[in-house]
Amino acid sequence: MAKSDFVPTADNDFLAWLEHLAANAGSHQAELGLSPTALSGLNAAIADFRVKLTANTQAQSVARQATEAKKASRRAAEGAGRAIARQSKVATGYTDALGALLQIVGPEDSTDYASLKPDLTATDQGGGNVVLGFSKLRTDGVNIYVFDEATGQFRFLARDTQPPYVDNRPLAVPGKPELRRYKAIYVLGDEEIGLFSDEVVVNCTP
Repeated sequence: MAKSDFVPTADNDFLAWLEHLAANAGSHQAELGLSPTALSGLNAAIADFRVKLTANTQAQSVARQATEAKKASRRAAEGAGRAIARQSKVATGYTDALGALLQIVGPEDSTDYASLKPDLTATDQGGGNVVLGFSKLRTDGVNIYVFDEATGQFRFLARDTQPPYVDNRPLAVPGKPELRRYKAIYVLGDEEIGLFSDEVVVNCTP
C-alpha cells in the first residue's frame, strides 16, 4: 500500500515537524551523513518560516478586525446620514429640488426582484476564517446559509447588510482542514427575495 506524504499540510503542524526533524537529525548527524551546511540551511529555513508564519497569522487577525471595524463604522455613518434625510423630508421647507440637491431621493427602481440572485464568493483565510463576498445591489443585504454535515441540509448562518461577511467559526477539528459549503439569498426588509446563489465550496485550512 502506498504511503501518504510525511510532510504535514497545516502550517503549525509543518513547523512542529520541521523543528522535530532538525533536532533529531542534528543528534544523529554522523549516522545520517549530514553535513553542517545542510543542517544550518535547514535551521535557517525553519527560522525564516517561523517569522513569516507569525506575521501571516497576525496580518489575518488585523485584517479581520479592520473589516469588522469598517462595517461597524459604515453602519453608524449610514444611520447618521439616513437620520438627516428623514428629518429633512418632513421639514416644512422641504422641496423636491432640495431633495435632489441633497441627493436623498433615490432613482426609480426598475429591478426585477423575483429574479435577483447573489453572486457569492468565498475565500479561505486560514484558521477556519472564510471571507464571503457579494454585491448588495438595491437590497438590504443577504441571508447566508451553510451546509450542516450532521443534518445533510443547509442551515441559516447569518444576515449581512454590508459585504464582505467573515465566517470566523473555529474548525470542527483543530488543525484539520475542512470543506464548507455556502449559499445566499437577498433580503429586502425582513423578507427573502429572488433566487438562491449558486453554491460555493471552500477548503478551510488550519
